[in-house]
Amino acid sequence: MIIDMPDTSTREINRRLIKEREEGGAVALGRVLTLIIDADAHDPEDAIAAANAASREHPCRIIVMTESTADRESNLDAQIRLGGDAGASEVIILRISGAVTRHVDTLVMPLLLPDAPIVVWWPYDVPSNPAEHPLGQMAQRRITDTTTCSRPSRALRDLARVYADGDTDLAWTRATLWRGLIAATLDQPPYEPVQRAVVTGESTHPSVDLMAAWLAQALRCPVEIERVPGAPAITQVRLERTSGDIVLDRPDGKTASLRQPDQPEHRIALPIRQLRECLVEELRRLDADEVYGEVLQKGLARIDA
Repeated sequence: MIIDMPDTSTREINRRLIKEREEGGAVALGRVLTLIIDADAHDPEDAIAAANAASREHPCRIIVMTESTADRESNLDAQIRLGGDAGASEVIILRISGAVTRHVDTLVMPLLLPDAPIVVWWPYDVPSNPAEHPLGQMAQRRITDTTTCSRPSRALRDLARVYADGDTDLAWTRATLWRGLIAATLDQPPYEPVQRAVVTGESTHPSVDLMAAWLAQALRCPVEIERVPGAPAITQVRLERTSGDIVLDRPDGKTASLRQPDQPEHRIALPIRQLRECLVEELRRLDADEVYGEVLQKGLARIDA
């Protein structure tokens, strides 16, 4: 069900939600959090689709902020999506213009679920300081996505300078499976120190930088980045040890091969993670990701040095 509410107010939106809940039996008590999506001037539909998919594991109220295309001084148009058009959630799309854009926090407050955690997600433009952003100040978790930035590497370094507990980035989440496989491999004999590591991947993809920074911080060894324009995200991680190299190679973005000394080659399904998978993972935790914070603040400095 899609309900359009042009030139409205948050009070009217709340009234309509209550009416639909009473008439249709939609229950808000099962919602575990409020997810605010700040799409700025971008088309929010891809982000809404990912949030709808994630809501099947994390039922939530989704509030989408986007700039209106209407040429008005100050206006609020809303759309409510329920039922099959909203996954396992309620979607409230707020299209704002004019002076309203300067008060997004007060606009959102009346629509928040009571006594429920708040997560803010910026799927496109990364704020200069997520924790100090009007929406970020009210959230337990703040999710950015530097892969959508025009200068991802610069965006990562900017985030490192203003990191606060609760910040995370989907470029970090996209490398979760790589980190898990590498950690599991190093937990096996012969337990030798890694003398040098090389991370190969797309020249501007921030997951490549974060993977290298994680290795530098965790292994305390020199880490080199080989940047390949047009490559499918991370394509290879090579760890050099005395007994021979450990190589995790994924040239096609789908299947990886793991090669180790004195062991047969292993083939592993390792497709590039979709947006909804990454969002689902980040919504599983509402505490600070301390490893991400350490990698962002200290690991990046190691590879930059």
